[in-house]
Amino acid sequence: MIVRPVQITDLPALFALVRHAAPGLSSLPADEERLAHRIRWAQRTFAGQVDRADADYLFVLEDDEQRVVGVSALTGGIGLREPWYNYRVGLTVSAAPDLGIQRQIPTLFLSNELTGQSEIRSLYLRPDQRGGSNGRLLSLGRLLVVAEFTQLFGDKLIAELRGSTDERGGSPFWDSLGRHFFKMDFSHADHLSGLGNKSFIAELMPRQPLYTCLLTEQARAVIGKVHPNTETALKILNAEGFAHQGYIDIFDGGPVIEAPVSGVRTVRDSQALQLAIGLLDDHAPLWLIHNRRLENCRITCAPARQVGHSLVVDRLTAKRLQLQPGDSVRAVALLGQGHQAVAA
Repeated sequence: MIVRPVQITDLPALFALVRHAAPGLSSLPADEERLAHRIRWAQRTFAGQVDRADADYLFVLEDDEQRVVGVSALTGGIGLREPWYNYRVGLTVSAAPDLGIQRQIPTLFLSNELTGQSEIRSLYLRPDQRGGSNGRLLSLGRLLVVAEFTQLFGDKLIAELRGSTDERGGSPFWDSLGRHFFKMDFSHADHLSGLGNKSFIAELMPRQPLYTCLLTEQARAVIGKVHPNTETALKILNAEGFAHQGYIDIFDGGPVIEAPVSGVRTVRDSQALQLAIGLLDDHAPLWLIHNRRLENCRITCAPARQVGHSLVVDRLTAKRLQLQPGDSVRAVALLGQGHQAVAA
């Protein structure tokens, strides 16, 4: 398996992939024209032709038969072209000492505080490919690009994770809050946001803090909670150093997790090593390996052995990376093998 930049020739396969992913992948709508535009924009991004504010690094996971089986993405800097909204969960304390009453009420504040940070997004892996290390390669491989080209990204990485929905696919959080101001169902609002049409949020959402005690019990229960299909992705990112610091998605109340780039395990522990070809035994650990290129980026997960400043791999791995012995790679050991990753 290889993670590589998307190409326009991937459009049919990617369109088929995101059609099956709906509705959990709102950042990649199943609209062929818009998907083609995003692919072309990603190609410009990898070629270094766009500003960080507009950068959209879209990757695909490709098997040895050149079939596209997964997708993931990185953005350069959120909110630098138009406001980026989240709710920050805070606390309001009210007291009436003479009556012996004190109330601590969780409160939602409309926030742009994550402006300028980089986002990991658009993660989806075909269900029949979610075994072994494929999910971690798709999710964490893109972090090696951040490690190699830190100047292209913000000081933090964030991820807006899919929030809880009911058995009908609706959002209790949206139904209790957003629907009152937008007069549309959750799927429509989420679709508009995924298309990049977020200006309606600023135009219609109240600026005053919102008391969570005014929401339904069902809505309060899902604040900061992920969808069951996203729990594995959350565990993978938690192990990398991502944590929930109180921000939630404005639509479904799902958690926004974050980590300083320097504190992300894959970034922090990755090394620049010299590629070598050699024999490996059955106990060789798995490594994430990047060819240190951007436009012609190749990332794989393979057994390897570090010897001094060299990384020993087999010939197939070198071929997948389009490298020769003596070339430089950026690599990090893969932790927690055997897990799977799902849509985020």
